[in-house]
Amino acid sequence: MSAGQRHTEPVDVHLILRRETADGPEVLLSRRAGQVYAAGSGHLDGPHEDVVAALVREAREETGVVIDPADVRAAVTVHHRSPGGASRTGYFFEVRQWQGEPRIAEPKVCDAMDWAPLDALPAGMVAYCRAGLDAYTAGASLAVHFQLPSDPIVFDPGTDRLRLVPNVAGRAAADRPNAAVVEFAERAVGRITEWTDTSWARENSRVWRARGAQGGTWYVKVHQNDRFHGREVRGLRTWASALGAAAPRLVAADETLRAVVLTAVPGLPLHGVVLAPEQERAIFHRIGALARRIHQSSPARPAPAGSGPAAAKADRHLAAARSHLMPGDEEFVRELVRQAEVLKPLEWVETHGGFQLRNILYTTGTAVSDAALGAVDPGLFVAVIDLERSEPGPAVRDLVRLSDAWDGRPDLFDAFLAGYGRPLTGAEEAQLVIEMALDSVSGIAYGVAHGDPELVERGRRTLARLRAEHRAPLSSTGEAW
Repeated sequence: MSAGQRHTEPVDVHLILRRETADGPEVLLSRRAGQVYAAGSGHLDGPHEDVVAALVREAREETGVVIDPADVRAAVTVHHRSPGGASRTGYFFEVRQWQGEPRIAEPKVCDAMDWAPLDALPAGMVAYCRAGLDAYTAGASLAVHFQLPSDPIVFDPGTDRLRLVPNVAGRAAADRPNAAVVEFAERAVGRITEWTDTSWARENSRVWRARGAQGGTWYVKVHQNDRFHGREVRGLRTWASALGAAAPRLVAADETLRAVVLTAVPGLPLHGVVLAPEQERAIFHRIGALARRIHQSSPARPAPAGSGPAAAKADRHLAAARSHLMPGDEEFVRELVRQAEVLKPLEWVETHGGFQLRNILYTTGTAVSDAALGAVDPGLFVAVIDLERSEPGPAVRDLVRLSDAWDGRPDLFDAFLAGYGRPLTGAEEAQLVIEMALDSVSGIAYGVAHGDPELVERGRRTLARLRAEHRAPLSSTGEAW
């Protein structure tokens, strides 16, 4: 240890009094009267008082609220240095239960007090206090906030010195992407204070919802392989723009990280949602119009040579799924693959590739509107996300997984076609049956390999339905079906 003077500094306690509202969480902010630095913090009375006791006392004296020490939760510790060079340590605590209504109890100490949205903090905050709230929102346990002599005391996004120290374990470590992805995303949109893992359980690609320090929400996605990354970036840079607000916008992409930053799209996934029949029909009308815009985003072109169903791929999936197939399933699928060779190739268009209810969002009563998607219900908005399977192919490629949703509901299929603007041709109907059968076998094989019985059952159910509905051989155009 150096023989010089030992380091000493003040200890602050900060109360994050938090309440939940319909518009999101809010925190209580107060403004110190007079020229007082780090307004909103309290100090220990002496060596006899611990930080929790100091917080409870300061809250009662300054806001009138009574806090049970058992309701105090550690939020984050911030090591801070002011522009003047003095350093201090601040202990921030979260409290969600208390007695009494917050008020200005000491007018000589505090001259303003109000609730503020946690994701839209007001301008004019002391940078030190703002750093503590940002670190808390990000889920950090420890942060460093060392300002430079030229920095203002008031928070300025251009001189934000907050540095989060990674946790050994906990929500910040578990929910955030790795440091390289965080740096990439923050270069694109500025500092991010809140990460929420929104990844789909069955996919290896990872998705986070990211909220910025200055407001704004984006999605950050890391693809499981180069192919998925390339397909999603291509789709976002080409046909997605034709959908306007009904698809995310690409903010940034990094090929090395296989990462993208996307704008947020309003709405909730349709997967698992229970709606009234008339609303379902209105939604499927919009979905049909959305599919039409994707497929018409560029001119159709002839299918490449050899682009039909691959016998080798079918063999591979059948081998993996064989133990879970019903008698006759394998022969049915192999016959479809053989008959597909006589079908006239369908033209290729841009396709989403993963067009299914979990990738389709809807919202009602929103200001977001798009007349080009149909006017069945002007207050209804439908959008599409997740383009990592996007690539050119026959238009019916986008009906394969969506067809599960209208199984037993011909009114929904009719609503989709009304929005799409035309019925399927005989050749398209025949191709759809083939694509559905192959997708079912692929799903069974995946479910067996990954222990997902739901996928296995869904595939078996689809194959049974297809075998019951389609028994005649295909013609060269499919009209015999």
